[in-house]
Amino acid sequence: MASMSHGRLYQSRVKNAFNKKVHPCKFSEGDLVLKKVSQVQKDHRGKWAPNYEGPFVVKKVFSGEALLLASMDDEEFPSPVNFDIVKQYYA
Repeated sequence: MASMSHGRLYQSRVKNAFNKKVHPCKFSEGDLVLKKVSQVQKDHRGKWAPNYEGPFVVKKVFSGEALLLASMDDEEFPSPVNFDIVKQYYA
């Protein structure tokens, strides 16, 4: 019984320590972002192929951690992308 209690306390301490270091991503309309390249596409450059493509403009931010992106020429993508595959672009 005491070991289960100790385990829960330990897990909560580890979780709190991890959460102190995590900074959530906050995107707003008009931000520039880079989109991760899908690994499904084969590239002749192998491991020297770029990991990100872009920059793209955020057109709309949805509440479920999704973004609607557009190219710099205002061509919108047909489907939204997840927060996990984009990162902030600093020009």
